[in-house]
Amino acid sequence: MRKVPLGESLRIIAQGSLNWLSQRPLVVSFEVTNSCTCYCRHCDHGGPKDTSRDLKPAEYKKYMEVLRPCVVQISGGEPLMRQDLTDVVRNIKSDSGLPFIILVSNWSHMTVERYLELRRAGVDEFCVSLDFPDERHDDFRGLPGLYEHLSSIMPKVAALGYDDVVLNNCITAANVGEIDAVADKAAEWGVNINYSAYSPRRTGCRDYFLNSEAQLSTLDRGLQKLKERMNSSNWITNTESTLNATREYFYRGGAPSCKAGLRWLVVTNDGALQPCSMQFKRYGLHEQARMVREFTMNNKCDQCYVSIRSYLDKTFPQLLRENVSEFFSFKSRAKNGCPAPSNI
Repeated sequence: MRKVPLGESLRIIAQGSLNWLSQRPLVVSFEVTNSCTCYCRHCDHGGPKDTSRDLKPAEYKKYMEVLRPCVVQISGGEPLMRQDLTDVVRNIKSDSGLPFIILVSNWSHMTVERYLELRRAGVDEFCVSLDFPDERHDDFRGLPGLYEHLSSIMPKVAALGYDDVVLNNCITAANVGEIDAVADKAAEWGVNINYSAYSPRRTGCRDYFLNSEAQLSTLDRGLQKLKERMNSSNWITNTESTLNATREYFYRGGAPSCKAGLRWLVVTNDGALQPCSMQFKRYGLHEQARMVREFTMNNKCDQCYVSIRSYLDKTFPQLLRENVSEFFSFKSRAKNGCPAPSNI
């Protein structure tokens, strides 16, 4: 995985340190639409929705001015359904290069041309869902032909050399036996991979949680294989501590001490602040401090260990140490730049 060059690294570290001390969020997830092209089995979004109340691109500037996160996730629903997504990105990105922007998408609407356009607008990382290393992905996502599309576009984008695509595999009871095979698929396509954990809170269904000793044993074998591969490669982007915490989440049946609303929060498509996408207590733009007092300090929910939490659910020294060593670079962009794209 491409590391963030020196200038951006220092700005992210500085802003993140300031936010930690001032109890502002490190990461904000903008759910730019509720509409989606998929009907995923493990998700409470799905299908077309009313978009009339979606924030306009220019409105995102005021959220950035107030919240000032160092990292932003742009998600949905399916964000690529917005034809003005490039303008949304431009209004989130500042002249300083902050925030680091991660686009979370199923890529059903992605083309090489749109990928390049979004990169130029300011997307730093493209996070793409992949549940299975074959056409079973279509069945789980409720969208025929999606896997074939990913199989076609992923190698083309990887060939451009920017190294900024990360597959996300959400571990469920249905795919826990595919952990290593999905890593193989990422390597075959020339992209990176990250693992996260299924949350039963999203749909209320525990069928996809790891509920048996056999499933947990399969998880152990898969995670151990990943750790062995991480010693000789860098396309698996999880840290070992995150994989260990993911294992503990499944074994315990939950993960207490969630800091949603403080370390990270969600901005809904119509502009409300929520602690996370699965807690629907809504606050106004200037009410994050009240969210922390009312929700975060009294939060007893332990029903998720999603990717955004797994990266931030650590002490500040550990968070800083792991991110500096794994994701940030002390080389300048001139020495650490990406190759120019070739024609496809």
